[in-house]
Parts: sequence; C-alpha cells; structure tokens
Amino acid sequence: ERGRDTQELPASLRRQRQMLVRDRGWERNRAFWQAAKESEFVMPRWAGCERYVWYPEEQCPHCGAGDVLWVQVEGRGLLFSWAEVRHPLHPPYKNQLPYITGIVALEVDPRVHYVTLIVECTTSELAIEMPMEAVYRDLSFHEVEGAVVAPVFRPVA
Repeated sequence: ERGRDTQELPASLRRQRQMLVRDRGWERNRAFWQAAKESEFVMPRWAGCERYVWYPEEQCPHCGAGDVLWVQVEGRGLLFSWAEVRHPLHPPYKNQLPYITGIVALEVDPRVHYVTLIVECTTSELAIEMPMEAVYRDLSFHEVEGAVVAPVFRPVA
C-alpha cells in the first residue's frame, strides 16, 4: 500500500481514511471539534428533554426533539471499560500501536459513554470506575492528510 495514490485504493478504504479527520466538518458535531481546539469539552444536550447524548443524532429517541444545545461540561468521568489495541483494525492506526482505547461514563450524565483513547498510563494501572479526566492531543494518522485536536482521557492524578 505504501506509496500508492489514494485514488487507487478501494473506495471503502478511501472512505475510512477520509472519515478519520473529516468528521470534524460535519454540521452535527462541528461545535464539538471547535471546542476541542480551545481545550474545552462540550456535549450535546437535547433541547426537549435536556438529556445529554453522544454521538449526536438527528432526533432524540426519548422526546423526539431535533434540536441540540452544545453545553460546556467538565471533561470528567469514570472508566467503564478499556482494551489495549495491538493490531491495527484500520491501516491508518498502524503507527500508533499499541494504544489503549476505553469507554468513559461521563460525570455530567453517567448514561453517556464516551469512546476515547486512554493516555498517560498502562493497562496495569487501570481499574473499573477509576476517575478519568479529559486532556487534549493532536491526532494524526498514517497516510491520512491533516490532523485534529481531540479530547482523550487519562487517570486523574
């Protein structure tokens, strides 16, 4: 694959590579990425029932509202689960191996589970319900143009 023009790749692989950083331009979550650039953690909250949600959808499954408000919240929560990734699921991740991916139940609403990278620790240091906090990192991917500032989580010191 190395050195191949992106246009020569299968369409499914081109889409995967583009989505790694293009997602930030989608209208539904543009506010999230804008806030991340400023090291702020925001979550969408449905205007109708005031429930927080992640990942933003077109319509609330509880109240039917279509309008979300982006609310700045503390980027804190409890570790729900994690896994160390040793084999790339997608080729663009191969230069980042191994890495820890996890699910954090957000403090603002523990029903909201945020999928994230876990940084600044090893898997042996992690525990279920460990307090976590957001930090901001520049993310870039192998053979993908561009980078993005993203909130990732680490154990609270």
